[in-house]
Amino acid sequence: MKKITSKIFKSIILMSLIAISSIVMAIEPETRSMQEIYQAALKEGGIVTVYAGGDVQSQAAGIKEGFEKAFPGMKLNVIVDYSKVHDGRLDFQVATKKIIPDVVQFQTLHDFPRWKQEGILMNYKPISWDKVYKDFKDPDGAWTAGLIITFHSVSNKDKLGNIKTPKEAKDFLDPKLKGKLISAYPNDDDAVLFWYKQNIDKYGWKWMEDLMKQNPKFVRGSHVPKNEVKDKNTQYTTTLGTSRDASSQSSTFDLPEKDGFMAWAQRVAILKSTKHPESAKLYLNWLIENQGSPWGVRTDKTPPKGYKQIWEYKNSNMKEFENFMMDRAGVESFKAQIRLFVGDVKGEPTPGELGLYPDKPLSK
Repeated sequence: MKKITSKIFKSIILMSLIAISSIVMAIEPETRSMQEIYQAALKEGGIVTVYAGGDVQSQAAGIKEGFEKAFPGMKLNVIVDYSKVHDGRLDFQVATKKIIPDVVQFQTLHDFPRWKQEGILMNYKPISWDKVYKDFKDPDGAWTAGLIITFHSVSNKDKLGNIKTPKEAKDFLDPKLKGKLISAYPNDDDAVLFWYKQNIDKYGWKWMEDLMKQNPKFVRGSHVPKNEVKDKNTQYTTTLGTSRDASSQSSTFDLPEKDGFMAWAQRVAILKSTKHPESAKLYLNWLIENQGSPWGVRTDKTPPKGYKQIWEYKNSNMKEFENFMMDRAGVESFKAQIRLFVGDVKGEPTPGELGLYPDKPLSK
């Protein structure tokens, strides 16, 4: 009896020590000002390399310009590739002990819990930590969302003419849109894949069968369809499952009322291996402070007139997309089924082939 009591007592002591240790080791939000972090970043060399998920290198131009303008003497080295390629690249670099980026920001939400468990992410809570929406951050600071991306449909209002702007899933089946729809391959991009899945889940595979009768065009890169509908010489008027285009006056991004669209908070993490920790922290803080329009990750920022906060849209399917991404077997199963409709992915990758250890963007 004494031995059992002694073991129980020792277990209680051990658990108490672990609990106390976790409290002591808990990371507090950044207390320095952005200016103080900036000065520290300059002292360590003034450069930060980011592996960013995307379709083309030019998507990083605005972030690079804004960051370097805000912090003279700093260099932001953003290297863009598909998230599904970058994540494998990072795993390879970890395995070969030659990690290039300081920061990663990817669409592959499922990677971040694994990387946290593997111990390759730095626990860090930025200045605005308490203002970041609760679902957009890891409780220990292993990752924090830096921006919101939304997918639905972009249409060229001028080219539509008297055709009703499609918003709901069945609107894309309008016979007047036959030969006028364009989409990224859903079996090439998990976000595009999920956009299709939400409609198929609601309306069945019959919806997909009817959509294919519209002769949609499939291409690589989720940016390509919206660029195509802006081209004055194109036959395509409407995209399927692509992001909002804020740069065009002629295009419209109308959210559905009855059916779903989708959004996710792009996760950003600083790697423990970083040689530029202060520069990485400066970038993350700046990114959260200078969030894009119309939606951002902070609760204290008011969205523009006509929009609610992204987490207030019940049909944005944010949690559902996260769950979808975590179920990799389910993703592959659905991808295999939709390939039966759209065929194998054709075309060169839009970011190019960056290789094993890219340390700067491809010059194109």
